[in-house]
Amino acid sequence: MPRFSLLTAAFLGLANNVLGDTETCGQAPYDPAQYVCWDNQFLCPIAAGEPLSNCAGACYSKFMYSCTENVLTLLPPVESPFTLTADNPNLPIHGKPVTAAGQHWVVAGETGSYCPEQVGDACPPGNETVIISRNGGVAMSVMVPGGQGAYLDPYWNMGYTQAHSAYIPPGSITTGFGAYEGGGFVNLNGNGWGWAACPPRASGGGGPAWNLVARNETNTERYNQCSPINLKINSLPSGTYGAWQYT
Repeated sequence: MPRFSLLTAAFLGLANNVLGDTETCGQAPYDPAQYVCWDNQFLCPIAAGEPLSNCAGACYSKFMYSCTENVLTLLPPVESPFTLTADNPNLPIHGKPVTAAGQHWVVAGETGSYCPEQVGDACPPGNETVIISRNGGVAMSVMVPGGQGAYLDPYWNMGYTQAHSAYIPPGSITTGFGAYEGGGFVNLNGNGWGWAACPPRASGGGGPAWNLVARNETNTERYNQCSPINLKINSLPSGTYGAWQYT
């Protein structure tokens, strides 16, 4: 989710007759459903429901950057476990949690977990999906020996390994993620266009859960019924386990 400036995009949109009810930013016409005007001179796009902020003429996402005295700074990496929630005020899943079940991440689903009886009172609650991120990688925050790693599968879905197994489908991606304190969970792999959520009818499943995918230039047609979202990080205390294992 790089920072960028799109002043010229407003003129291109007008030329292609895609603007709706226009307003003006300085002398530039723009569609307020697609852009936000800062200081009556800077236009920034609305991306995944987030009006991008302005820092000395550069547009940026608060899920990845901060601006202090007109200087853009990357947010610090999150050091503790965290949960994720979908962020796009235009969607019914806004504020809903990212959940793990069936070796797959979804939005607004039910977390699937298991804990052996002999673990007893030491079992974590297992009712929410807790994640950890280190050095560009990501894993589930679990107690099971060997842990459970997470990855982008060849179809750009977020998956995770079974307990007691390190198997990852060939062609999967295990690095290139950013997790930012006070910000979001970002896919930094090449040509990444951010996250998208696909309603059950688009992802082929039933129930209320929306499929979570990483968008890029190779899968726009496959996921053309999906909507862009940000993934907001909700930090938890260090040492928090979400489950013994996720199923």
